[in-house]
Amino acid sequence: MAMISDRHPLILGCVLGFLVLLGGCHGGSLRKNFYRKSCPLAEEIVRNVTQRHVARNASLPAKLLRMHFHDCFVRGCEGSVLLNSTKNNTAEKDAIPNLSLAGFNVIDDIKAELEKKCPSVVSCADILALAARDSVSFQFEKPMWNVLTGRRDGTVSLASEALTNIPSPHFNFTTLQRSFASKGLSVRDLVLLSGAHTIGIGHCNLFSNRLYNFTGKGDQDPSLNSTYAALLKTQCKTLTDNTTVVPMDPITPLRFDKNYFVVLNQHRGLFESDAALLTNPTSAGIVREMLIGDKFLRGFRASIKRMGGIGVLTGNSGEIRKVCGKIN
Repeated sequence: MAMISDRHPLILGCVLGFLVLLGGCHGGSLRKNFYRKSCPLAEEIVRNVTQRHVARNASLPAKLLRMHFHDCFVRGCEGSVLLNSTKNNTAEKDAIPNLSLAGFNVIDDIKAELEKKCPSVVSCADILALAARDSVSFQFEKPMWNVLTGRRDGTVSLASEALTNIPSPHFNFTTLQRSFASKGLSVRDLVLLSGAHTIGIGHCNLFSNRLYNFTGKGDQDPSLNSTYAALLKTQCKTLTDNTTVVPMDPITPLRFDKNYFVVLNQHRGLFESDAALLTNPTSAGIVREMLIGDKFLRGFRASIKRMGGIGVLTGNSGEIRKVCGKIN
């Protein structure tokens, strides 16, 4: 799944061990209202700061949701994507798949407010999970899914791990399924989490091969709706255009809704990884199912809750960072 934002337009790319997947991968130690006694206003502060930013920048929900996804797929949901590179280490943030991430300032603002109220209590990993939820929820004026809390922050962040673990927009179905399965996520989770592409933008160079050189012979991807392809060619004029962006959902690009599945079913999915969902009978059936009523919003709640529990650190593992960009 390739959630695209606008920091730098390059190709998106922890395989968790078997025992990790069987153990704490899906957040068994997390719980609702973890900070009820240690920092009672924690979730309110996260919500208020997040929504203050979203009110000024309607593109933030896509950015924060994508950042949460990219964090969880590398080492689990433990905030390693937030760490800055150092003189001796290139961090995940500076790996090619993450160069287009944005919204780190929002996480930093939330952390600063929480440190004033409850020093060294609320983890950056929890802040990111909550902010992703609260940013998407802004349009609905109510929380759209429950976020269990109690994550602790990791102390390792390696660009090389981001390269090998974050799914690419060029993945076919088999590769996508393998990537998600390595995190303990099902085909249904793959389809539902791909539905996050209902908000956000894609850079032309991540899909223009589908327009101009799909098999290396100057051809167009035959699975792409020809009318939509013609429209995209008016916006993305070359294979190498890495500055122009287009909405992933051309119907309602700023609203979190089921229209991603509407356009996908019309063969107007932007990336190869989107189109790949129609190449497998099981995933194609789930795509069609998501067109019915509010099945997407209800299903997304369950899938993102599972994703938010991947490889979490709890108890005495990791740390609670004082600043999200560096270890204590």
